[in-house]
Amino acid sequence: MTNVVVIGSQWGDEGKGKIVDWLSERADIVVRFQGGHNAGHTLVIDGTSYKLSLLPSGVVRPGKMAVIGNGVVVDPHALIAEIEKLSAQGVTITPDNLRIADNATLILSLHRELDGLREDAAAASNSGVKIGTTRRGIGPAYEDKVGRRAIRVMDLADLDTLSGKVERLLTHHNALRRGLGEQEISHETIMTELTSVADRILPFRDTVWLMLDKERRRGARILFEGAQGSLLDIDHGTYPFVTSSNTVAGQAAAGSGMGPGALGYILGITKAYTTRVGEGPFPTELTDEIGQFLGERGREFGTVTGRKRRCGWFDAALVRQSVATNGITGVALTKLDVLDGLDELKICVGYTLDGEEIDHLPASQGQQARVEPKYITLEGWKESTVGARSWADLPAQAIKYVRQVEELIGAPVALLSTSPERDDTILVTDPFED
Repeated sequence: MTNVVVIGSQWGDEGKGKIVDWLSERADIVVRFQGGHNAGHTLVIDGTSYKLSLLPSGVVRPGKMAVIGNGVVVDPHALIAEIEKLSAQGVTITPDNLRIADNATLILSLHRELDGLREDAAAASNSGVKIGTTRRGIGPAYEDKVGRRAIRVMDLADLDTLSGKVERLLTHHNALRRGLGEQEISHETIMTELTSVADRILPFRDTVWLMLDKERRRGARILFEGAQGSLLDIDHGTYPFVTSSNTVAGQAAAGSGMGPGALGYILGITKAYTTRVGEGPFPTELTDEIGQFLGERGREFGTVTGRKRRCGWFDAALVRQSVATNGITGVALTKLDVLDGLDELKICVGYTLDGEEIDHLPASQGQQARVEPKYITLEGWKESTVGARSWADLPAQAIKYVRQVEELIGAPVALLSTSPERDDTILVTDPFED
């Protein structure tokens, strides 16, 4: 028995929600360890869709404990709204099945406003870099965390100390707002915002690192759930077109308060093609009818924002990088069925940069923009793979495609998903029993 970390091996949107839900039946605790409500998962259970953006996917499973770790930035208003939405769908969420780290950073209205102001300023400037954020305040909240001026969940229980922390926070933010030509925010406004949610948030707070350590020693199975993909990691992603946190598997330890030795099996979720939301490099992007086909067949629209995803061929070189930076044990290959019916399929195996062949995407923004993909071509298949639950249900060419992916990325396929339904999954290796 081992604990399992689930991470995205591409730019996110790989189908982590379904896999986490599928694995959650084998887990006792599901922990979200980074990000905010700027990313989401759609779970389809018995024909009912549950759209999650901040809550761990395990929250929809009775008898499971869901945990929001200290590595997450929490918008209290968004959290309350999400709890109410799921409650309306019949999902019971109480302190008995949801715990929030008392040292998790809060997202405030001033973070959301600053996020939008910066994006607008970048869009209006010829020299500005438009990142393509979701304008939900994630980046500014992480900035305050690193700057040691953040308001954290625990601060809601100590109003005397909270007042001084808000004053210090506003000293920084009002200076930024003046520089952007915006009106300053009053101390009373932020205090009212925080005190209005305190009674709704505080019942869920816990010393999460201590609770998880006790549960691990008791023998509980713990499933760690990432939000965005590895290629959006603040250090190892396509900087600056990345998110504001570390998304790689190592963050599961730092973002939950557990030691690295407790992590166990690293499962990389990998889409059978490639997608990306927002700005930034995308070597295998297809702007032709095939790219449109993948987007329409795969329903490639963001769970949280509804933004259309850019689509392209599978990039084995990028996933191979993710296998290395995450220490991936095995992958869950998703959306194989989207490729049904294509005459031929291409896989990127490396790049050409200024006339030289390279086997990885360089860290330089300028070089990333200049790389050209090198492809191999495979024969497609006409049969449907939708709902396949065993290798025998797959066409020979589909199996050949999967085996080629395994060889090129340097990691085996542990699970194969053939539809959004949780049971339409081929299990090769159970990560909890590895």
